[in-house]
Amino acid sequence: MKSFKAFRVFDEGGTPTGRIVDLSLDDLSAGAVVIKTAYSSVNYKDALAATGAGKIMRRFPLVGGIDVSGTVDSSADPRFKAGDAVLVTGYDLGVAHDGGYAAYVRVPAEWVVPVPAGLSLFDAMAIGTAGFTAALSVVEMERNGLRPENGPVIVTGATGGVGSIAVQCLASRGYEVTAVTGKEQEHDYLRSLGATDILARGSLQMGTRPLEKATWAGAVDPVGGATLAWLTRTMMQNGCIASSGLTGGTDLQTTVLPFILRGVKLLGIDSVTCPMPTRLDVWRRLATDLKPSKLSATAEEISIGDLPRAFQTLLKGAARGRFVVRPA
Repeated sequence: MKSFKAFRVFDEGGTPTGRIVDLSLDDLSAGAVVIKTAYSSVNYKDALAATGAGKIMRRFPLVGGIDVSGTVDSSADPRFKAGDAVLVTGYDLGVAHDGGYAAYVRVPAEWVVPVPAGLSLFDAMAIGTAGFTAALSVVEMERNGLRPENGPVIVTGATGGVGSIAVQCLASRGYEVTAVTGKEQEHDYLRSLGATDILARGSLQMGTRPLEKATWAGAVDPVGGATLAWLTRTMMQNGCIASSGLTGGTDLQTTVLPFILRGVKLLGIDSVTCPMPTRLDVWRRLATDLKPSKLSATAEEISIGDLPRAFQTLLKGAARGRFVVRPA
């Protein structure tokens, strides 16, 4: 059987270690659909998993990569046929099921999403899990009453994967977007994505009171920790926060006052087990009214040999936009 390259992670003395190996289809996790990979991507979760910085992977050895786009090579499910353009994000991909850092991926048919018209296979991975999370954040906030006329929306971690796509999605919907970043050299980049104002993370005056000045109608927060606590204190009446990340920590030190006096809504964003009807709708919108306008400016294409560099860049908080991986 034909062999192909894959980035596989092994448990070596309790330490996850990844390297490029030769595999065949027989080596991959079971599934009804075999995808010939065009692209994968690198998310913060991928960096945690492949380096052992976070206990993400549930079995070893395992091909990394929680995203994949490509064309169907073969399918035992009648919903898909050879040549169909498809993508997979989330579920157990790259966590307990061989993932996207391989020339071929085999997955359950229930995980597969047709790539919507208006997106290329590259676009799908320039978006990937991070961009899907950003769009799902916007959709959930709008479902909870957010509108452009309500006031400014703040995006934390704005140069990262979730943040950079969120800025674009919000700008495309007509929102006034404030971007928070610790990278002074990236202010012009964020304005080019659609941010109307930039806040330097190091100069934020977070205050200590249970309620600070009401400033934001909405917030996309992939950071968590002290930043999320500050957001709860500075939301406008009936404002909403989409919380999707933990790069700033997992603890949340706040009070109930923002929630019972201002009606603040804290929305947890789960892009991993998102129901398929919602998943299909969000991807449809990512190809239409939520489509990021600067995908080429936010994505760097790399080979699987460059994955260790990408992982370290993400873990150091030095990433700008998205890494798109060509495994073949």
